[in-house]
Amino acid sequence: MVVLRAGLCPGLTEDMIQLLRANGIRTVVDFVSSDLEDVAKKCSLSYKALVAVRRVLLAQFSAFPANGADLYEELKSSTAILPTGSPSLDQLLDSGLYTGEVTELMGAPGSGKTQVCLGIAASVSLGLKQHVLFLDSTGGFTASRLYQMLRAQTEDEEEQARGKGQVLRPLRLCFVLQLEALQRVQVVRVFNIYELLSALQELRDRLSQQVVSSTGPLKMVLLDSVSAVIYPLLGGRQSEGLALMMQLSRELKTLAREFSLAVVVTNQVTRDSSTGPLKPALGRSWSFVPSTRVLLESKEATWEKATTQRAASLAKSPRQPTGIQVELDIG
Repeated sequence: MVVLRAGLCPGLTEDMIQLLRANGIRTVVDFVSSDLEDVAKKCSLSYKALVAVRRVLLAQFSAFPANGADLYEELKSSTAILPTGSPSLDQLLDSGLYTGEVTELMGAPGSGKTQVCLGIAASVSLGLKQHVLFLDSTGGFTASRLYQMLRAQTEDEEEQARGKGQVLRPLRLCFVLQLEALQRVQVVRVFNIYELLSALQELRDRLSQQVVSSTGPLKMVLLDSVSAVIYPLLGGRQSEGLALMMQLSRELKTLAREFSLAVVVTNQVTRDSSTGPLKPALGRSWSFVPSTRVLLESKEATWEKATTQRAASLAKSPRQPTGIQVELDIG
């Protein structure tokens, strides 16, 4: 269910939306299934204008049949696998993050979701020299931590080169490479669903016009976290919450598929009871959005010393059997 909003299609103005909402028409489904003659009379709107808007919405949101062989060829030509910067996580994900898909990292607070996202951003921006969009809805992004990870990756590369007897890069060049990698990571702070949807729509417009950044092509979108912007909308009398969540899911999956992006989101976990198993938040409706789900859990630590070790287990995957578990070091 996509909520009607200004700019969704030509002719759909804010004034028209307000009149439609006053008559109980809030989503695309509501609009296209309404009697437009009746709507035109009740809302004092042009019947021709309403027909034109419905024609565009039907073309934009209707499903069209596609040949399976064509889809397979398109998949082979457009899919790339992006390393996460963690060999064990890459192993869990069957070589890395796949473009065209949404991958979810779920876990309790402190399980390392943001740190893993920062590590992915560092790997893609430094190792692949690709542009990264980091959508921060919790305020958890820290540039100093990202720079620390970039330095660590550069030092690891230098250590590997030294072991192979290769000529090492000057320190000045290493600093320049780290700075360039930082510039490839664009951070947008979005603290509610409307800011998030606006940022995604702006991104889609830029990608459609092939205008992203002078630093290189975009291959990765990180959203930390999806539950932070969805939770306030669910429950109570806020009936639009589910519709907005489904609109967000459509935006993320469309971006991943149409522009061959790897989309990574973080999510919280819940329990049915104090002893029940951990399960991802946002319910069954959201469960169909990510192609892959990874559960992050903290390893036991003493009160004297925290641990950077995390257990990552596969909860959902189109390629690997679920239940596989690996250890990560987010230090």
